[in-house]
Amino acid sequence: MADFNTFLWVAFPWLAIAAFVIGMIWRWRTDQFGWTTHSTQIYESTLLRLSSPLFHYGMLFVIIGHVMGLAIPKSWTRAVGISDGVYHLIATYPGVIAGIATVLGLVGLLYRRIVNRSVFLATSTSDKVMYLFLGAAILSGFIATVSLQLFGGPHGYDYRETISPWLRELLIFQARPELMADVPWQFKVHVLAGFTILAVWPFTRLVHAFSAPVGYTTRPYVVYRSRDTRTGPVKEHVAWEPIRSHTGELDERKETPSRGA
Repeated sequence: MADFNTFLWVAFPWLAIAAFVIGMIWRWRTDQFGWTTHSTQIYESTLLRLSSPLFHYGMLFVIIGHVMGLAIPKSWTRAVGISDGVYHLIATYPGVIAGIATVLGLVGLLYRRIVNRSVFLATSTSDKVMYLFLGAAILSGFIATVSLQLFGGPHGYDYRETISPWLRELLIFQARPELMADVPWQFKVHVLAGFTILAVWPFTRLVHAFSAPVGYTTRPYVVYRSRDTRTGPVKEHVAWEPIRSHTGELDERKETPSRGA
């Protein structure tokens, strides 16, 4: 049992992180043209306009909440005068709202891909795998937050005593798997699902999350030629000249000799 726990809370996270780092480097060096979202907006845009902002903005706040909760030790928040009860309120209710937005956005995106035939046919195998693992990570986190933090008592489950130090120690190669022994199963499932999506990240369209338009501000200007006729003579291309019928002209030529006779 000890070996299995060591694999779950030491080996597997390290392997997932290694797969993420090596995979991202490999993907960038070998498939820069595929480093896109593979947008399907051309096939359907109404549901996409509704679901995509919900999902992306919800995920943004979810990630910010994760970083704050996992990276900032409890001693730091106490040092600045934030009690555990106040921290719980600050973390839980905005987190639930962000989670609802993320889940609704994900459901809308999945519904769009399943119902719209054109979008469904444009969905690759890697997309299906990505949605499976992404859905597992999001839903497990939402279930854990609602069941343990929102309805789990006045202070919820204090993950800053177990999960947060476990992760920080893991990232500096001083693993302490014993910290995860008494963590509720909801959070355990969420942690494993999170590292799984991290491992498959480089091999899916999720790589576009690291595509920032850094060069946009320094790119050359795009010069457009004016079509205003006042700026100069307009030259029509011969390929677009209308086709005229010469039947009337030929008829006139046939009639002219008879008149002279």
